[in-house]
Amino acid sequence: MNNINIMKLKLRVVFNMANVKMFKLLGVMLAVMLIVWGISPIIRHQPLTNDVIATAIILILIAIAYLIIMFNPSWTKAVFFFEGIVIGVSGYMLLDFPYNIELLIVGLIIVIIAILAYLQKLPPSILKWFYK
Repeated sequence: MNNINIMKLKLRVVFNMANVKMFKLLGVMLAVMLIVWGISPIIRHQPLTNDVIATAIILILIAIAYLIIMFNPSWTKAVFFFEGIVIGVSGYMLLDFPYNIELLIVGLIIVIIAILAYLQKLPPSILKWFYK
C-alpha cells in the first residue's frame, strides 16, 4: 500500500511539472503573439500614426514584461511599476484628447498599485500576486 502512495505522489509531481512547462510555453506563445500584433501595422505598411505607434509600444512592452515576470517572478513589482509609467506616458504623449487622459489615469493606477505592493500596504488577497 505504501508503494502505491509513493507512485501516486511521483505521478502528481510529474504532471505538475508538465503543467508548469505547458503554462510557460503558452505564456511564451502569448508574448510572441503580442509582439507580432504590435509590429503587424509596420509589416503591413499601414500608415504610422500616433495611435499605431502608441499601440505598438504598449503591446511590445507588455509582452516583454510578461516574459520577464514569467521567468523571474521576483521582478513583478518593478516590471509592473515600469509598465505603468510606459502606458501612462506613451498614452498621454501619443494619443488624442479623451484617450490620452484615460491611459494616463490607467498608468497612474498601475504605478500606485506597484508602489503600494512595494510598501506591502495592499490587502493580502492582492499581495499574493506580487510575493510568491
